[in-house]
Amino acid sequence: MAGNDLGSLLGGLLGGADGGQSGSGGGNILGSLLGALMGGAKSGGGADGSNPLGGLMDMLTKSGLADQAQSWVGPGENQPVTGDQVAQALPDETLQKVAQDAGVSPQQAADEIAQVLPQAVDKLTPQGQVPSGSLEDLIRQQQL
Repeated sequence: MAGNDLGSLLGGLLGGADGGQSGSGGGNILGSLLGALMGGAKSGGGADGSNPLGGLMDMLTKSGLADQAQSWVGPGENQPVTGDQVAQALPDETLQKVAQDAGVSPQQAADEIAQVLPQAVDKLTPQGQVPSGSLEDLIRQQQL
């Protein structure tokens, strides 16, 4: 499944490819989130299907997290977010699916996403803007 493939790629990008369990687990839950957004982006949300990152950033911005999201994309320190903020920004059905895929509660899924999202977005936006190409291609380029 796309979510699992993305999770493996994100886990490697976040430093969890071999031993860093938290990086790999975070990558898997983030991969599940992005996979759910790719499959469930009925309204579009700015995602083009192969790169749900733009749609995710739109959701965060519309939920009042514009400053945090911009800090991850732009240069400088990444501002943190809480699990509660992530839970409010995501559609309930998306968070439920991610939690189910990960075998955790929705709150735990939101907390894990909040921990890994700033670093992941920072690494996926090396040019200071959300890329328009395939997310999987971008992750592979970052690992080279």
